[in-house]
Amino acid sequence: MIAFVSGPVAALAPDTAVVEVGGIGMAVQCTPNTLSGLRIGQQTKLATSLVVREDSLTLYGFADDDERQTFVLLQTASGVGPRLAQAMLAVHSPDALRRAVASGDEKSLTAVPGIGKKGAQKLLLELKDRLGAPLGTGTGMGAPVTSGWRDQLHAALIGLGYATREADEAIEAVAPQAEAEGGTPQVGKLLKAALQTLNRTR
Repeated sequence: MIAFVSGPVAALAPDTAVVEVGGIGMAVQCTPNTLSGLRIGQQTKLATSLVVREDSLTLYGFADDDERQTFVLLQTASGVGPRLAQAMLAVHSPDALRRAVASGDEKSLTAVPGIGKKGAQKLLLELKDRLGAPLGTGTGMGAPVTSGWRDQLHAALIGLGYATREADEAIEAVAPQAEAEGGTPQVGKLLKAALQTLNRTR
């Protein structure tokens, strides 16, 4: 219905970008990775998917068509709604998800908040013939979007209007949490924690 939105970025929040389209501010739900590439006042074009519910219309935005298509395909699996599909894309790139499903990598899927061992096994079965083969654009098995979490978090905080010094201090504050999570820290969770530390110091 709405394939993309294009225009200047009017506002940014931890999980939402507002893009001005023809004088109207369109609120678009995005992953931290997508948000980190946006800057207030700069032009952007986001591929979008409109999710219609009885009580709401929610627009989800993506850096490219591959992400949007993967978002749509993930929801063909039972029990996967738009929020979980977006959480999966916040942790893994589309190609990392394709590699995980193609190789039956249960551990990669359980790295996503909200997916347990049984859920991962079920998803591997249901998505095996739907996501398609990996395109080979990533490096290594299950290379997560969050491999450079410091860089992503820094870019997201700067994009939200914080000074470089504030961003650096917030990153140091959440570093122990990131290290405790192991190899694939959740940038979305870290961003929320970083914003809480910044709010406390202001």
